[in-house]
This record gives sequence, C-alpha cells and structure tokens, in this order.
Amino acid sequence: MLAEIKGLNEECGIFGIWGHTDAAQISYYGLHSLQHRGQEGAGIVVTNGNELEGAKGLGLITEVFSKGQLNDLHGNAAIGHVRYATAGGGGYENVQPLLFQSHTGSIALAHNGNLVNASRLRKDLEMQGSIFQTTSDTEVLAHLIKRNGSAPIKDSIKASLNMIKGAFAYLVLTKDAMYVALDPNGFRPLALAKLGDAYVVASETCAFDVVGAKYIRDINPGELLIISDNGVETDQFTSSVNHTICSMEYIYFSRPDSNIDNINVHAARKNMGRVLAKEAPVEADVVIGVPDSSISAAVGYAEESGIPYELGLIKNRYVGRTFIQPSQELREQGVKMKLSPVRSIVEGKRVVMVDDSIVRGTTSRRIVQMLRDAGASEVHVRIGAPPLKNPCYYGIDTSTREELIAATNTIEEICEEIGADTLEFISLEGLLNAIGRNHEGPNRGQCTACFTGKYPTVIYDENELVHSHN
Repeated sequence: MLAEIKGLNEECGIFGIWGHTDAAQISYYGLHSLQHRGQEGAGIVVTNGNELEGAKGLGLITEVFSKGQLNDLHGNAAIGHVRYATAGGGGYENVQPLLFQSHTGSIALAHNGNLVNASRLRKDLEMQGSIFQTTSDTEVLAHLIKRNGSAPIKDSIKASLNMIKGAFAYLVLTKDAMYVALDPNGFRPLALAKLGDAYVVASETCAFDVVGAKYIRDINPGELLIISDNGVETDQFTSSVNHTICSMEYIYFSRPDSNIDNINVHAARKNMGRVLAKEAPVEADVVIGVPDSSISAAVGYAEESGIPYELGLIKNRYVGRTFIQPSQELREQGVKMKLSPVRSIVEGKRVVMVDDSIVRGTTSRRIVQMLRDAGASEVHVRIGAPPLKNPCYYGIDTSTREELIAATNTIEEICEEIGADTLEFISLEGLLNAIGRNHEGPNRGQCTACFTGKYPTVIYDENELVHSHN
C-alpha cells in the first residue's frame, strides 16, 4: 500500500569504509542516513584481513541489526547496503551485500542502479555453467569477475565492468582491498571522504556528516578506485564517458542536506520552486509542499511569488514498512495514514500545492481531495519536474509507459483526473537552469530520458534491442 502513497522508488544506497577498527558500527550509522534510498533490506559485510563475514536481513537497518549482530562483525573495513527492490524483486537472498566464498578469494558486492543487459549476460553465463543463487542483476558482476580465473582481481573487475551496461555504483570488497566503480554515465551519485586515517565512500554526502567524515570529491564516471592499506589508487576502466546523472536525484531521491557535484540538493529544489513561480504563477493565499521532498521547492515558490508558505500537510513519521494492515476502507485511502491536512491553514484558502512529480496520478488525486475535504476553496498543483512520460531502465521502478499518467494524457486531462483547479509542470529548460550543472552537452550532464524518451545508453529487454541511445 505504501507504494501507492509515494509513486517513485529507487533501488538502494551503498556505504563503504576502509581502515577503521569500528568499520561495522560506522557503516550502520552511514546506512541509517541513507535509509530513504531503500527500506526493504539491509546488510553489512566486513573483512578482518583474512576472511569476509556479514549479516543482512529484510527490513529497516534498525530492524536488521536489532539483536547485537554488529558485535559479531569484526574488521577494519566494511561495505553496506540498504535496498529497494527493482530488478530481481524482493526476498532475503537478494538483500545485499552479496557475499561469495571461494578458494580463489572471497568477494562481497553492493550495487546501486540497474543493469540493462543483465538478462543477456545471465543467460550467457548460465550456458557456460554458472549457477545463480539470486534473481538480482547484481550477481552477474560476481560471476563475470570469477570467470576470469587466475587473473589479478583488479584486471578481472575492469574487464567485467566493461561488459555490463546501464546504471551502476559498485562497492566490491575483498580481504585486502575495496574497489569502487561508477558507470560511464555516472547515473547515480557516489562520493569519497576521509574519517581520520580511514576512507569512506557513500551514495550521498549526508552519510559523511552523520559519521563525521570530511568530503573529498565525487567519484567520476568510468572511474575505478582501489582503496587498501596502501591508500587510494585511481584508475579508469573506460575512457568512453558521458556525464548523465539521473535528474530525479536532485528532484526527489537525495536528501536535502546532500551535495551532488558540489550542488546542494535543498538549494536546487528551492530554485526549482522559484522557476515554477515564474513559469506558472497563480493568484492564491497560501503555498504548501507535499512532505518531505517537495518542501524545499514549496519554500522557493513562496519566496518568489510572495505568497506565504505554510505547513499545510503533516507527515506521519510512524507509518512504517511493517504496520498492521488497516480496514479495507482505510487501505483504499492509505494516503490518509501518511499525510494529514492542517485544516486551519487551508480552510477557505486558495492553495498552491507543490509536489516533486506525478507518476500514476493516484496520490495526487487523493491529496487534492484531502485538501478540499479540509475546506480549501481552490487547489492549484505545481510540479517541480517535467511530465514523466517514459519508463526508466536505470533503477527507478517505472519500467512501463502504461503506468505513467503523462504518457497517455495531456496536462489538461491530468488536471481533470486529479481534481485540481489548475496544473502546471516546470519546463525542462527551467529544471536544468534551476539545478545549475555546467557540464557540456544538451542536458548539462543530466539524464532526462524519463521526460524526453532520449536514453543515454542502449536499452535491451531479455532478447532484443528496445532503444538505442540518442
């Protein structure tokens, strides 16, 4: 039911640390700060220099490590993972990091993203004798690495990374090194920091703040870092790179206190709100944001328009992943368990409701109706992203056009469907200007495929080419 409450979900967050006696404990706190990136499973694998051991489970990080499991993980290096299931689905076996024990050297993998050629590679590997233990596309890399046999692990990893296509931020842990890799497009954020003499890697910089690490830099597309007791070695597994970070990282996924490419997410979202106010002004009495990711844009809209910002929707922080199923009536109105209108703020008012996106339209319709039930005289919806018209193949769970309301409806039709008085989306140019990245290229180093249908990589289904990149 919670999937209906928020329309977009992304695969996961990863965290790694090398050179600290409390590696597992620090990883726990780092993953806790990345919990917004995945709530379905969590795990940590450590190395003590001789062997790898790990613990993982279904649920939130606090649930998985609620019985002292951290005390059993001894080592000065660790990688960790919080997961939202996209490719491969859920289940304990798919919870990461994936740990593989072998006489030629054990490895553990943590992956953020989605491989577009995983099915093809999996079939090829199975034909060559590989036996897969999970349905996750992450496992493909492990088999590719091990297939190279006696080759040095660094060379095996580089060769394997050049065979996989799509979005991937990988942490690979062996007993004596941690390997960090980002796909040639840099779809997902990944950054490096220092904690005393230890090195830390995380999906978002907010994790560094929590554990007290000092940010060094973002990982570059196509880069392979090797972190060991000898320090940090940087290499490139490919020179064919094309900066195209997922735009939704700025719009929705990342925490407001994170920085991506030295751009603060909260500041970018405020700018989106300001641009929206210029592009789509309306006479109104109050501006509200849909918690949490739209609050920053709502503040920006209010500041630019001069319309007061108010806390018109309250989020219930205690609707967890495992709450008791309510009655059928409440199940159908599940958004009410997550959000509540502040009647005294919206009653009799013309309300501007700022949100980050419209996926299926179900949630927006329910929130608009909720505001009307609370007495709002008008509800004007403003969206901080262009219309989502195309599926994502890089780790967001919108894999078919049919589930995207903007793919088959005009803005006027969507407005009628959600019951708003008016509906406007930010323009693509306005979005790019608001974020302010300065990379060369038509989209300034961002992937905009979900808006434009122009994918930066080749896209395959299980057997055939679906989209060539353009």
